[in-house]
Amino acid sequence: MNSSLLQPASVAVIGASDNPNKVGGRPIHYMTKFGFTGEVFPVNPARTEIQGRRAYPTLDSIGRVPDAAIIAVAGDDAVRAVKECADAGIANAVVMASGFAETGDEGRAAQQRMVEYANARGMRIIGPNAQGIANFSNGAVLNFSTMFMEVEPEDGPIAIVSQSGAASVMPYALLREMGLGVRYLCATGNDADMDVPELTRAIAADPAIKLILVYIESLVRPEMLAEAAEIARSRGAGIVLLKGGSSQKGAAAAASHTGAMIGHDGALDAFLARCGIWRANSLQEMVTAAPLYLRDAKCGERRTVVLSHSGAVGVMSADAAEQVGLPLAELAAQTRERLRDALPGFATPSNPLDLTAALMGNDGMFPRVLDILAQEEQADMLMVGIPVAGPGYDVPALAKATAEFAREYSKPVALSAPQQSVRQAFQAHGIPVFRTESDAVKALHQYATHQAMMDGRPEVHRQAEAPDIRIPGGAGTLGEAESLSLLRQAGIPVISHAVCADENEAEAAFLNFDRPVVVKGCAADVPHKSEHGLVHLNLKTSQDVRRAARACLGAFEAMGCRGGKVLVAPMVRGVHELMLGVSIDPVFGPVVMLGEGGTLVEVRRDVISLLAPFSADEVLEGLQRLRIAPLFDGYRDRPALDLAAFADAAVKLGDFACRYRERIRSIDINPVMVLARGEGVLAVDAVVELDEENKHE
Repeated sequence: MNSSLLQPASVAVIGASDNPNKVGGRPIHYMTKFGFTGEVFPVNPARTEIQGRRAYPTLDSIGRVPDAAIIAVAGDDAVRAVKECADAGIANAVVMASGFAETGDEGRAAQQRMVEYANARGMRIIGPNAQGIANFSNGAVLNFSTMFMEVEPEDGPIAIVSQSGAASVMPYALLREMGLGVRYLCATGNDADMDVPELTRAIAADPAIKLILVYIESLVRPEMLAEAAEIARSRGAGIVLLKGGSSQKGAAAAASHTGAMIGHDGALDAFLARCGIWRANSLQEMVTAAPLYLRDAKCGERRTVVLSHSGAVGVMSADAAEQVGLPLAELAAQTRERLRDALPGFATPSNPLDLTAALMGNDGMFPRVLDILAQEEQADMLMVGIPVAGPGYDVPALAKATAEFAREYSKPVALSAPQQSVRQAFQAHGIPVFRTESDAVKALHQYATHQAMMDGRPEVHRQAEAPDIRIPGGAGTLGEAESLSLLRQAGIPVISHAVCADENEAEAAFLNFDRPVVVKGCAADVPHKSEHGLVHLNLKTSQDVRRAARACLGAFEAMGCRGGKVLVAPMVRGVHELMLGVSIDPVFGPVVMLGEGGTLVEVRRDVISLLAPFSADEVLEGLQRLRIAPLFDGYRDRPALDLAAFADAAVKLGDFACRYRERIRSIDINPVMVLARGEGVLAVDAVVELDEENKHE
């Protein structure tokens, strides 16, 4: 991207208007009002002067080549204007006109032709259907939003990059209400050429930017967004992303629930986690923690001390911390003893720390407590709650002491206070402020967890050398036996089993296995056996096995399923059932899902997704994010799970999916029986669905 887009020395406005309330007039008004020192060339054949500036009848009549152009005319006139700008050698154009890809195939084709014409002549396009871009550090506002007439801009260390115009100015307004400045605001529209990832990458290189807020509805070039994240991370800057719209199902497999469960949204989650990008779930979450990103504070182990003069605030803060998983600090005995000396006799020196109403009129107590907490190794972050303040409370002194603590010790600090006057006093000292303790806790959790994501990004896993695996020809769902065979070749432990054509073979297999056994119907056309009564468990006699085999073969015949067979395997009871699955996302590639297994996997949805390839450490870290994680180290009379063996199986599955991504559509391994620590894992059931050979040729 040419730097002249964000730092232009001159701008032509095609379709310029003397009316600042029209699309062709607002950018001129803004550049005049907000101090753009470059040249502005209004182009309109009907006027000689526009908003006090000389107007030009044509682009050629300007007599020089501007750095950038705003195209504020519609329809065919917009296409002609793009061609004229490209022919003139203009480097960048913001195309505000709509009526292109968003209208259907014909508009998409016209858009593509326009972009190809511009690119062939060295010009880049923002848009079409774009609200435009703005740089408030130099007044280059190539943007027609009315928001800047209502909410005065101010330069600051935050940038907003959005595919939507509305989704760019809504966070802008919220940030300005919080007293935070925004340097860049970019709304890219149809993303036909220069898109959100490319602009984010360019903005990430600005050393003044500490936080980039991104809104997308689709992502075509994830590798460029990954580059942007790496550039930002190298400077300690964060990227927070909000995705709008319903998730697009990426390569969902008809035969496997895994593809549908991962979808495009799960793949996006895995991608963002790998890049160290925080995914916001709402517009409010997108901006709430913003003040914390601007202070360069270190979060340590995220252990937080809650400090208030209200016991209720302490209780509610502890509840909120537990809900989001923010650990509260366990104060050392020496710290508690020092606090006991500093607090009134009826106060309890524990965390949450209640200063009681004695805070009123006792100006020295609050800074003394802060000094004590500064020496506490467990106190990584601080939340101050002031639910009420009035006569007798020296709020400015409290704010000053808090600011000195935050500055001297570089610890994240947040204030919760319902009174605006209290928030204003702390905000004046640069302390992040929130209306409720819940908002403050959530913001601290987001910031600290995001910092850990950026600091702890794993090294790229190198795939292990593996023998060639013969993948069956053709597309479609493989039977369970074929699926298990492929997985065994990939190095994944699978259950011992025999495939039988009739009840006699089933009985013979039974006699060769430890008892009891399971008998399952096995046919590629019926991947989900339990739904059709094709699973018979805990069979202990030959007669039971023969009866189960007949039932399975009869069920196949009733369904009109030819070629159905019977699979016999010993019953294995693991300590816990987990699952593994693969979906090949068209944008992000192979995605592996792992989590709780069994028949209720779609109901409980206690799963996470990882982009392949990945390491065993990434698997182990991901497992700890599951709701069932407390069970992994053993509970009551249940032993600890062999998570190392499960992680090894997951890594091998990811490597297999990467190597054969052109043939695999989906893999569903459920359940994976996880045995006691040191005893391994076994894939008990599996479904592999293949794609056509040479599908990308």
